[in-house]
Amino acid sequence: MNPRTTSTGRPDHAGRRVRMAAAAVLGALCLGISGCSGTSPIEPAHAIAQADLGMQASATTFANFPKAPQDRAPNAETSGLVLHIKRDVAVHEAPGGAVFAKLPATQLKNPTWVPVIAEHGPWAQVLLPSRPNGATGWVRTDDQVERARSPYVVDVDIDARRLVVREDGSAIGEWVVGVGAPGSPTPRGRTFIMAAIEETVTKFSPIILPLGAHSDTFSTYGGGPGTVALHGWPDPAVFGQASSDGCVRVPDDALRLLTTLPLGTLVHLR
Repeated sequence: MNPRTTSTGRPDHAGRRVRMAAAAVLGALCLGISGCSGTSPIEPAHAIAQADLGMQASATTFANFPKAPQDRAPNAETSGLVLHIKRDVAVHEAPGGAVFAKLPATQLKNPTWVPVIAEHGPWAQVLLPSRPNGATGWVRTDDQVERARSPYVVDVDIDARRLVVREDGSAIGEWVVGVGAPGSPTPRGRTFIMAAIEETVTKFSPIILPLGAHSDTFSTYGGGPGTVALHGWPDPAVFGQASSDGCVRVPDDALRLLTTLPLGTLVHLR
C-alpha cells in the first residue's frame, strides 16, 4: 500500500482534491536543557518533557496506552480545530502533567493531524490514534505544531447504517453504508481521519482511510493492529448490511468525497 497524503490547512472549497506530498521521516528529537543567566528560565514541565521525549513510546495506531486520559464526551462536537504535528511532541496526562507518550510527525507515512477537543492556555487536548478507543492526551501548542480548522464532520449512524458528511453544519452528502457484523461491531465514539492510503495490493477499495479507532473484537487483523477504516467495496449488496469486520464500507461516490476531506477531520461513530 502506498501512502496518500493530504494537506489539512483550510480547504480550497473550489477544488477539494487529495494532494500528494512526500512525508519526511523525522529522526529522534534530542534537546539539551541548560540555564542561561539574564534570560527567563524554561518552564520545568516543558523542560522535563523535552528531556524525556526520546524515551517515550510513539502514539501511533500500533500503540496501546491503557492509562491515557479518556474522551469524556465521545458524542460531542468540536470547534473543528486540528493540529499538524510538525515535529515529535510530548503527550501529557494533563496540562503540565506527566509525559506518557510522544506524538510523531507522521502516521502510516502521512503527516500527523489530530483534532482538538479542549484547550487550556498553551495546551490542547487531542484525540490520539492509539488504543484504547477514546484515548486522549495534552500537547503544547507551540512552534512544533500548526493550527488549522476543518469545516467538515463525518457522521456515521451505525444502527441506521447511514453516513453523512457535513460542511459547517450543512449536509453535503448522505449514503447508506455497510457496518460491522454483530460479532465484530464497528466501535462507537468520536475519532478522526488519520491517513489516506492508495491500495495497490487488493482491489476492494482504491483508497483506504484509516481512522484513529480500533476494533474491539480483533487485537490484530491482517497483520495490522485492527485499525478501523472507511473504504469502498465492489459489491453494492453490502450497503445497508451489518456484515463487515468492523470497518465502514461506503459507495464509490461517498469515497470520492471522503478522500478530499482534510486529515484530522472529526468522525462520529454513533
